[in-house]
Amino acid sequence: MAVVFVLFLALLVVAAVYVVRIYNGLVGLRENVRKAWSNIDVLLTQRHDELPKLVETCKRYMQYEQETLERVMQARSAVFKAQGKGDVTALGAAEQQLREGLGRLFAVAENYPDLKADQGFKHLQTRISQLEESIADRRELYNEAVNLNNIRVQTFPDLIVARLFEFKQSALLEFTEEQKRDVDLGQLFG
Repeated sequence: MAVVFVLFLALLVVAAVYVVRIYNGLVGLRENVRKAWSNIDVLLTQRHDELPKLVETCKRYMQYEQETLERVMQARSAVFKAQGKGDVTALGAAEQQLREGLGRLFAVAENYPDLKADQGFKHLQTRISQLEESIADRRELYNEAVNLNNIRVQTFPDLIVARLFEFKQSALLEFTEEQKRDVDLGQLFG
């Protein structure tokens, strides 16, 4: 009788340790998703802060391109709203609008030699391009963290612990095929 009790107790301890390990692993994955999102958030905020400077620099030269400048600022606002809500789906759509607006703005800038020669414009154009590349890199890291989290949350026996402690799947930062295509500058100005 005492041997059975000891075996039962040992089995309970092993099961408890196993559940704790799964729980801690799920917490680590969830926090990696949050950290990856935070890294994107930092870059989006930096770009958000740089865009008004770019628009102001362009306004000095582009008297007839107000619609282009307004589109960039509207897209900037949409990205900021989606970012603030943590809405990954809305962020994807807003990012596409901003990308198209910036493509159009940089294409229109080609028609303004004084603007292209402006050191402030060159600096901001380079800075925003670098931020865009960094955001793309961080998207990859975010999606990898989300993928690892989602696999664990759906895999047996982890899914039992995940459901018990309400661990959820995270949304990938995905783009439609249309959103992934390069901006066709010829079509925009053709």
